[in-house]
Amino acid sequence: MNADSFRKFDPTRVPSPCFVIDQAAIERNLSVLADVQTRSGAKVLAALKAFSFPALGQLTGQYLSGSCSSGVHEAKLARDYYPGEVHVFSAAFKDSDVAELVDIADHFVFNSVAQMQRFRDTLTARGIPFGLRVNPEHSEGEVELYDPCAPCSRLGIPASELTGQDLQGISGLHFHTLCEQGFEPLDRTLTAFESKFGHLLNDVQWVNFGGGHHITAPGYDIEALIKRIRSFSERYQVQVYLEPGEAIAIRSGVLVAEVLDLPRNQKQLAILDTSATCHMPDTLEMPYRADIFDAGMPNEKKHDYRLGGQTCLAGDVIGDYSFDQPLVIGQRLMFDDMAHYTLVKTNTFNGIPLPSLALWDSRTDQLSVVREFGYDDFLTRLGPI
Repeated sequence: MNADSFRKFDPTRVPSPCFVIDQAAIERNLSVLADVQTRSGAKVLAALKAFSFPALGQLTGQYLSGSCSSGVHEAKLARDYYPGEVHVFSAAFKDSDVAELVDIADHFVFNSVAQMQRFRDTLTARGIPFGLRVNPEHSEGEVELYDPCAPCSRLGIPASELTGQDLQGISGLHFHTLCEQGFEPLDRTLTAFESKFGHLLNDVQWVNFGGGHHITAPGYDIEALIKRIRSFSERYQVQVYLEPGEAIAIRSGVLVAEVLDLPRNQKQLAILDTSATCHMPDTLEMPYRADIFDAGMPNEKKHDYRLGGQTCLAGDVIGDYSFDQPLVIGQRLMFDDMAHYTLVKTNTFNGIPLPSLALWDSRTDQLSVVREFGYDDFLTRLGPI
């Protein structure tokens, strides 16, 4: 859950629907990550796939060493708005991707030996370091959709596939196994990684521990993380990288929505101007239940509602909630912890408008609407007439 700061925020101050990001909360998370960076010796990169917000790029650069991207567009965003190193990984690069990225990225990670060998000479000629993403084949995730180490995963190279390969030129290894998890899963993953790939570690200069580290979440064992990083770095004489995404943005944002209609079909329903399908797809894909300020579980409070979106998809259901008072048309609701993996995943299915973006500072109450979206944003993604 967010800090109590949003309880004093009036949701009628912004358009609806709207993502509202608290700059103070982002800065608190960044300060925790910067402390880990300083005391562990690791370099911390902002994972733009989880939270991209150019208005906060300069702030992020004041605390972290750079950013990591998943392709050309994120790398361009990084270079334009996020100071520091620009790292890029993709499941596979096109020739045209690499031709463009060599002028943008400081660091490449390849997902196969074949891709590394294909582009090795180009990067070597430009003096750009590159490495390989490996697969420790050690699953810590509970949801297979988000488990890079699930059987037959397309992400990362198993140790067996490296045998006899020409790895000349690589400067490091990257792995990623976690998803919003604590230190203990990382600790177990590192043990598996060292067991499978330890014979390569004396010949590389860096190791990237990937993302999914819930470092800024309450209860995360930060001291154990710092100790483990320092021990690993000293043992192998390598630079460690971390790529937190959600850790930068957790408990920092809300999604404001409005009640549009209150139909009934066996139970009381509420149609909102937001959508699980379009605006918070992880509630369907993960799945998880989004929290709403001042709402409870079904039957916990006096009035129960099933909340849903405007789309024609029958499954566009946000969930069942209860409230102390009956909902009324025009009422604003605030979904909690809606910064990470939300605004980066929004879509315009059914022509549903994208939520506006607002930046708020809970310390000063300063508020600005950064962007509002309209018909042109829907039209241009479908091509010219």
